[in-house]
Amino acid sequence: MISSFRAQCAARVVREGGVIAYPTEAVWGLGCDPWNEDAVYRLLALKARPVEKGLIVVAAHIHQLDFLLEDLPDVWLERLAGTWPGPNTWLVPHQDRLPEWVTGVHDSVAVRVTDHPLVQELCYLTGPLISTSANPAGRPAARTRLRVEQYFHDELDGVLGGALGGRRNPSLIRDLVTGQVIRPA
Repeated sequence: MISSFRAQCAARVVREGGVIAYPTEAVWGLGCDPWNEDAVYRLLALKARPVEKGLIVVAAHIHQLDFLLEDLPDVWLERLAGTWPGPNTWLVPHQDRLPEWVTGVHDSVAVRVTDHPLVQELCYLTGPLISTSANPAGRPAARTRLRVEQYFHDELDGVLGGALGGRRNPSLIRDLVTGQVIRPA
């Protein structure tokens, strides 16, 4: 895959521990390397979001999540594969394979394989990313780059420009174990 210069620049910022904004399927997101504790805590501080709530991890392809999925029952893997890539976020048992600054106080972690081409490109360059809506807690999610800049001014390390994916609402969130809908689409 040949990557665009702007995606390569954003990926470099992420690899260097930065926090970026980027367009997702429905709203602008904030992202960083999920294994970089300082970056995740900085992202949480920007949003005024408590670490206990946990975060979403987004990937370009299901195989980028193999480290989380390798021991899951086949029926669960088939359920995931049948809904990805796409606007489906699943709460998956993390089995302590991700740090607590990503999972919060939960036994599961929210994961999604995106179908947004720019986010896929970014994840192919960086591996899985944190993906959370670009807004301070209690404020509406940013639907424009201008709103991202109004919310965060110069506090971000980069902004990957591009178009939203055309969906009206953020992704559906379901629990993989119970099938319960946590957040409707």
